[in-house]
Amino acid sequence: MRIGIIVALKKELELLKPQLENLRVVEKNGITFYCGSIGNHRIAAMQCGVGKVNAAIGTVTMIDNYNPQLIINTGVAGGANKSVSIMDLVVGSQVCYHDVWCGGFDDTVSYGQMQGLPLYFDGAASVIEKIHDDPHVHCGLIVSGDQFIDNIDDLNTIISHFPQALAVDMESGAIAHTCHVRNTPFVSMRIISDSPGASNDNSQQYSDFWVDAPAHTLAVVKELLQKLD
Repeated sequence: MRIGIIVALKKELELLKPQLENLRVVEKNGITFYCGSIGNHRIAAMQCGVGKVNAAIGTVTMIDNYNPQLIINTGVAGGANKSVSIMDLVVGSQVCYHDVWCGGFDDTVSYGQMQGLPLYFDGAASVIEKIHDDPHVHCGLIVSGDQFIDNIDDLNTIISHFPQALAVDMESGAIAHTCHVRNTPFVSMRIISDSPGASNDNSQQYSDFWVDAPAHTLAVVKELLQKLD
């Protein structure tokens, strides 16, 4: 299977690159891709950068140049619900924006929804069902926006619109949006790096997180790849 893997941060990419066999580095439209294989799958991996615009540009460049049969977005996210803890994995059965509001001039759309698009972008169900059953893996809603959520007030604002949200990040929504438009199956797998609201400043949680989490994330991705045809 042709699979694209998109991460936002260099730290995440550096941990992924050693997993690729027969690694080749290719530049396409100003974006560097790391191509190789994991098992029977042909992989094109890239670092898109932080935020929605970077994520969308990276995703469309990935699709145009590699025509992946599946795009996996992996990385970190903030916990948005008490049911998830640091080091838990949230798999996006649905993804949406938490910072979109078009209702001021169009009362036919909901908060978070853009005209002509669904409010929620569905993750690839046939892929999600293959992820192992584990009490530390949660399937549910991931919400995205151009904001690092580091305090309880901002988190509560998001939850007021999306009380079912499990995790909040900055890229999944744009990647899901692009994949929806380009008819490409997509799944976001985010490990919880910090819990907004646990203290007045959760930045230290995020810094400490990098000691153990990446190995766990990659292990889940590799396990998923082994189960895919």
